[in-house]
Amino acid sequence: MSLAPYTAVLVASYGGPDRTEDVLPFMRNATAGRNIPDERLVEVSRHYDLFGGKSPINELNAALMERLHAELDRRGINIPVVIGNRNWHPYFAETVGQLAADGHERVVALATSAYSSYSSCRQYREDLDAAEAAVDGAVRFDKVGPFAESQQFIRANARAVVAAWRKLRASMGDGTAKLLFVTHSIPLAMNAASGSGAASTRYEAQTLRVAQKVAEVASAELGEELDWELTYCSRSGSPHIPWLEPDVNDRMEELEGVEGVVTAPIGFISDHMEVRYDLDTQASETAEAQGLAYVRAATVDDDPEFVELLVDKLVELAAVARGELSSAALACAPGDVEHCLPR
Repeated sequence: MSLAPYTAVLVASYGGPDRTEDVLPFMRNATAGRNIPDERLVEVSRHYDLFGGKSPINELNAALMERLHAELDRRGINIPVVIGNRNWHPYFAETVGQLAADGHERVVALATSAYSSYSSCRQYREDLDAAEAAVDGAVRFDKVGPFAESQQFIRANARAVVAAWRKLRASMGDGTAKLLFVTHSIPLAMNAASGSGAASTRYEAQTLRVAQKVAEVASAELGEELDWELTYCSRSGSPHIPWLEPDVNDRMEELEGVEGVVTAPIGFISDHMEVRYDLDTQASETAEAQGLAYVRAATVDDDPEFVELLVDKLVELAAVARGELSSAALACAPGDVEHCLPR
């Protein structure tokens, strides 16, 4: 088994600060061009104080890279796995410069986001294009496409829901319970432009399909039909710009006749800030205020089948690049195909 023609794997991620003094500069990077005043950024930056003044994302990505390396080794693939970030060190330019210096000419990129939208897919392709240009094309990148609707991703999330639901039942018995799937909110305009623009290919529709399938698999395992909804978190930017709703906390406050809630962060692959703060902190506090039993389901990052899925996607893309597999096998979301096929 081989990843040829690729000689390295680049994990492409969002990035995050590792110390308190870096939080505000990071926030400025992450919100560049949105005209968000520093006062608001300072307010949001205080969330990081709850976690030692740093984001959990860097340690989580390092652990994911170790698991990827172990799975590649298990398959007999000896290849370096490196990381480049959009908003903090190591930036894409830093990592790509080092890849070029080390003689790598063709690299496969794996973004730490599962869905198709501008910020979760196409923006990474733009970042990689800019990094290629910065080294005068010495390194070429092909990007793995969105993988949220893969069966392995669905099964991994279903296992997490089953474990959380059983934990909730152990604490509250047979009372009425609700499953709230959670993903990152995006502006309505970005949602409309995601996928091919057709309603069935948009970010919201993708996430609803994943939620439906996860609920079906989990319900079958539990022997109980789960009552579920899709909610959102981490809305930011101007209040005048409409984003996808409802917010998970707002929805929890509206629930009637419900005694317990499980939140399932299917929009995230690991427990970074949106999960740790929005769900483990805010949503937990909302549940307590509403008198609800509350359990947050795990993310999928250390699920063995999820790691296998990621390596499967790397292997598939390499086979397409070698001409051994049809590009149709990649099943990229319509509208994102051009951003994840070998060039």
